[in-house]
Amino acid sequence: MTGRTRVLWLAKGLGRGGAEQLLLNCARQVDASRYEVEVAYVLPWKDALAPALTEAGVRVHCLGGVPGAPGRADPRWPLRLRRLLADRRYGLVHTHMPVPATAARLLSYGLGGGGAPRLVHTEHNVWDRYRPATRWANALTYRRNDAVIAVSHAVERTIPAARRRPGAWVHVVHHGPDLAGAPQGPAARAAARAGLGLPQDAFVVGTVGNLTPKKDQSTLLAAHAELCRGRPPARLVVIGAGPLDERLRARAAELGVTDSVLFTGSRPDVPALLPGLDVFALSSRQEGLPVALMEAMTSGLPAVVTRVGGMPEVLDDGEQGFLVEPGDPVALAAALGRLADDPELRERLGAAARERSARFDVAGAQRAVEAVYEKVLRR
Repeated sequence: MTGRTRVLWLAKGLGRGGAEQLLLNCARQVDASRYEVEVAYVLPWKDALAPALTEAGVRVHCLGGVPGAPGRADPRWPLRLRRLLADRRYGLVHTHMPVPATAARLLSYGLGGGGAPRLVHTEHNVWDRYRPATRWANALTYRRNDAVIAVSHAVERTIPAARRRPGAWVHVVHHGPDLAGAPQGPAARAAARAGLGLPQDAFVVGTVGNLTPKKDQSTLLAAHAELCRGRPPARLVVIGAGPLDERLRARAAELGVTDSVLFTGSRPDVPALLPGLDVFALSSRQEGLPVALMEAMTSGLPAVVTRVGGMPEVLDDGEQGFLVEPGDPVALAAALGRLADDPELRERLGAAARERSARFDVAGAQRAVEAVYEKVLRR
């Protein structure tokens, strides 16, 4: 391989989800002497990270219409993708999420003049999460991939054997957050709490994620209500936006905890808010490997999370936090209660979380991804 290879990263959207944040983190670590990376996305209203990518020197293409426009994506986006592939002559296309990945596998086939790019796909989720039609289309085209990267061993295990190609085709790469320069220490804690309007002496639990069924914040709200019984009221900070926003606010009202729950909406400054928390929590029913958990651990927070996806791969039960079964608010509340009642335990587990986070190396993860690129480009 000589010179620079032009690479297209193809995603469904560029909102503030974990998979999208990984793209931005990795974009800042690309070996620009070897790869010229561009990004294309389908959903025009999910463009929150597009300016940051542009600032990182990445050319961004919106396939689904005018960037920032609400509503449905223009159904002609596959034609725009085909035109982009033909015009830009990428040496490699790296897809994220199954719908745009399926389109890329089909549309890149048969590009004239030897212009068909190599195809690498990152699997961010367990296959059971996909809707039947998506899973079917993904499965039928999956062997067109030249290589697959899974974000965790748990995700890798869900890829059906019948869809794999022989050889070292699936590579597990644990990504990491990019928290360089993020505030830490007592001053950062005080500033975060002041900015959120939280008492400086309250016990505060926080969660970060899109407000969707798979994140199951309803169970966390129920656990919070249980936690507040019999002890000074805790505070719960819910950072994120999504289709369940109104339903979750109504659920908080039903549980009688509206006054102790803060819904912040989507925030661009999550690293600056994390120091204001005492404990990080995720009540997810499905996960690949959440960036939010790795960010919290890097910030020195103990965590209480569900035993799903790749979370048990980075957090040992009782060492950096606690693992509980999904959909069990009583167990979640009990684990949070242990941390609420024992500041020394919080400090010990938080220190262990920060130490464990040394494994979350975003630069190393991007080097591992580029090693996969090199392997498929040499074929």
